[in-house]
Amino acid sequence: MRDLVEVKMGGRSVTVNRAESPLSWLRARGLLDARQHEAGERLRGDYERACLAPSVTMRWDAARVDGGGGSGADPTTAQLSAKRRFDAAMAGVGGGLNDVLWRVVCAGEPLAAAEAGLGRPRRAGKVVLGLALDRLGDHYALP
Repeated sequence: MRDLVEVKMGGRSVTVNRAESPLSWLRARGLLDARQHEAGERLRGDYERACLAPSVTMRWDAARVDGGGGSGADPTTAQLSAKRRFDAAMAGVGGGLNDVLWRVVCAGEPLAAAEAGLGRPRRAGKVVLGLALDRLGDHYALP
C-alpha cells in the first residue's frame, strides 16, 4: 500500500491515502454534500474524457480496421462532446469560481495548495469551492 502515508501534525499522526482525490477527501470528511460531490465528479469525468490533461505516453487504443460501426460515438466525437460539456460547465460556473474548481476537481490539487496558488486567504478556498460546486450543480440541474 504505497499510497498510504502517515503524516505527523503536532502531537498527532494521520494516515493519508494519496490516491484519493481532493474532492473525495472533502466529501469523506463532511465538507461537501452529495450534490456538490456529484457535480464535481461529472465535471472531472468530462475533463478526463475530453483528454484535456497532459499526456505522458502514447495512446495504445485499438483501432478498428473493418470499418464496422461500434457501439456509441467514435473516440474523436466523444472527446469533442466532452470538451463542449466541460467548457459549458466552466462558463456556467463563471469567473472567479472556476479557477479553484479546475485546480481541485480537475488538476487534483489539495485545497490548501489551490488557495496558495491563487493567492487566496487560508480557509477561503473551502467557501469558494462550495459556491463553485453549488453553481455547477445548478448547471447540471442536479436535485
